[in-house]
Amino acid sequence: QLSEDVEGVSENPTDEREGEMEVHEDANSVILPDSELGTTAPSLRFSKTCLKNVFSVILLFIYLLLMAVAVFLVYQTINDFREKFKHPVMSVSYKEVFLYDAPGIAFYPGKARLLSCKHHYYDHIPPLINPGQPGDIECTTQRINYTDPFTNQTMKYALVVQGPRDVKKKELVFLQFHLNETDQDFSAIDYLLFSSFQEFINSPEKAEFMKDCESSYSSWKFSGGFRTWVKMSLVKTKEEDGSETVEFKQETSVVNYIDQRTKQRSDQLFFVVFEWKDPFIQTVQDIITANPWNMIALLCGIFLALFKAADFAKLSVKWMIKIRKRHLKRRSQVMNHIS
Repeated sequence: QLSEDVEGVSENPTDEREGEMEVHEDANSVILPDSELGTTAPSLRFSKTCLKNVFSVILLFIYLLLMAVAVFLVYQTINDFREKFKHPVMSVSYKEVFLYDAPGIAFYPGKARLLSCKHHYYDHIPPLINPGQPGDIECTTQRINYTDPFTNQTMKYALVVQGPRDVKKKELVFLQFHLNETDQDFSAIDYLLFSSFQEFINSPEKAEFMKDCESSYSSWKFSGGFRTWVKMSLVKTKEEDGSETVEFKQETSVVNYIDQRTKQRSDQLFFVVFEWKDPFIQTVQDIITANPWNMIALLCGIFLALFKAADFAKLSVKWMIKIRKRHLKRRSQVMNHIS
């Protein structure tokens, strides 16, 4: 309106002069309305502009705060990814099977002698007919001599027996050993388990194979005068380089053997049973929970929000500058009109 008034004044200078003459002639009636228009209309415009500027400044600070939060989220996301990458989570999965690859059971009997070895099913072991006497050996066995992998000097003698396979029928292997005399206070036989008896049979260097097994697997004992029941479970571990290692877990129960032989004897009898605990093969591997694609998507979203916020802040500043220039221009026009 002021600009239109200014244009009207410039187009009709005679009217302006006549208006000035009228103002001089009737000062009491004309000066007051002009003064009221000159003070109220600019003040209203100034208050609206001030509110707009204050609102724009508040929005600008809000978006700057959001930008700071986005920057913090980027930093935190990168740190979380690095921590998860350094500390992978152990994942355990189970695979059900009905037939295991028959494990190898390596015994170190020393002076003890294998009397009998049989495969039974459904956890049924018939009573011994002639305990302490040689019986049937129905298991697949292999005898091997090799040097101790830790000393490279001592020769070791091992009796390798094929373990159970059919977990559905609860196949078990029952063995009986006899030791006539011992020079120790405690009589026990060492044994170790390895993953595949067939690999041992097919190996061209069985001595080296047994040395590697003894270096890789743990050994256990079972005592004389007891029946030791060993329930095995298989654990496969996948390493970071892609290789796979196999180990056994055992649950062992020991039952006292009541020797009912007629004569008092000084010899020792060993009874041991090997059976699979369950049909599940446990697989363990390390999993990195930090997904790089999820992190990249999150970072893209955060950076997009940052660019949008920066763009909005830039437009807000330009708009404030434009409003300020417009206000100054109108003010100068009003001042020129008053002058």
